[in-house]
Amino acid sequence: MKKMKIRQALWILCISLFVLSCSKSDEAVVVTAGVPTAYGAVNLTDSGFTANWTRVYRADKYLVDVSTAADFSSVLPNYNELAVNALTIDIEGLVSGTTYYYRVRAVRGEAISAFSNAIAAEIISTGPEPTTALKAVANFNVGMIVRSNRLTGITSDIILREFDNITSEYEMKMDKMYPSKGTYDFTAVDKIVNYATDNKLNLHGHALIWHNSVPSWVTNFVGTNAEFEAMVKDYITTVVTRYKGKIKSWDVVNEAVDDGSGNPLRNSIFKQKMGDDYIKKCYQWARDADPACKLFYNDYNFASNAGKRAAIFKIADDLKKDNLIDGLGAQMHISYKGPAASEIQAVVDGTVSRKLLMHFSELDIQANPDNDLTALTPERAIAQKNKYKEVVKIFNAIPAANQYALTVWGMRDSETWLIAFWGHIDWPLMFNEDYSAKKAHTGFLEGLK
Repeated sequence: MKKMKIRQALWILCISLFVLSCSKSDEAVVVTAGVPTAYGAVNLTDSGFTANWTRVYRADKYLVDVSTAADFSSVLPNYNELAVNALTIDIEGLVSGTTYYYRVRAVRGEAISAFSNAIAAEIISTGPEPTTALKAVANFNVGMIVRSNRLTGITSDIILREFDNITSEYEMKMDKMYPSKGTYDFTAVDKIVNYATDNKLNLHGHALIWHNSVPSWVTNFVGTNAEFEAMVKDYITTVVTRYKGKIKSWDVVNEAVDDGSGNPLRNSIFKQKMGDDYIKKCYQWARDADPACKLFYNDYNFASNAGKRAAIFKIADDLKKDNLIDGLGAQMHISYKGPAASEIQAVVDGTVSRKLLMHFSELDIQANPDNDLTALTPERAIAQKNKYKEVVKIFNAIPAANQYALTVWGMRDSETWLIAFWGHIDWPLMFNEDYSAKKAHTGFLEGLK
């Protein structure tokens, strides 16, 4: 009897489920297609490239558009909704030196997805890069670093052709100018100053106080803190006075902000001996020595580190209250991957809002930050070129009253400090070993348009 009741219950349940299923309306299953993501173009040549994108689940095929217009207002006849069954396609028959754009949609049955992101691909230009001089196009000072023993020959020719602003790479730092107690050595500096004067170049002084260029006798200073402070005052006063009217601007203090210890000021010998207000003292001595000289604070990771940026702006605010600063130097030791344009713009916005001069002071752009290349590829050269263009475009848009200079930190790739610093090859500058212009130089020019 019990088994019979169980069978009846199961029978009733099955009938109920059948009735419910029959009572539901026959709704069609909506078929959708996911949206693919397009990757950067690869295998660039002087007539084409390879487009590639992500796989979409259960996609039957993909539709590819190629255009010379970023908004795809016109599409190449052979690449208008071109059906592709793979995840890549070689785009061919293109014009060298032209930028093309591609986008992709996925197809699944009758469904077609929305467009992917659009990818720009610049076809490699044949022949040499344009040789237009940077200073002939720029509305601001374009700078280059110099060494006293590299002021002749083709190096000098390029400096005088391309640039109107120079900065000493390392010979205007304390360990070079003040190597021993009571003894100054201005041999190299005088040579650079005379070169600038003779050729009517603006000369930016770099840098009076920097924790990495302290001579050993200062690191191991014998005497009281008061005597140490008097020594620093004498040093700044002596140097700035000697070149009054010839060196038009100085990085008075360089890289004083720590990267992440929690203390905004780096624990340098100057902070240890003179206290947290050593920065203001140094600027006051420089101002007293040459009231007409433009005084800058200079630092790295200004764009990529928001906390450091805030600390730098605080230093600027404190100095500005006493009219002890005229501008900020943002070292642009960056890579083709970043920082983002918005981060660089944040540096500019904060500087301009404070009515200070902006100096992009040490521009070089790594093409090989991850050490994944043994030679500069066309794709990476173009990515670097576009980053140069982006940086220059941002600087070019700064109000003229706030533009000071944009200084490139080195001429030829083989001369860059980055190779020794990172321990691997890179090509961060605008000129090849034979002094020919690279795509990076073209990017600088395009940023000025």
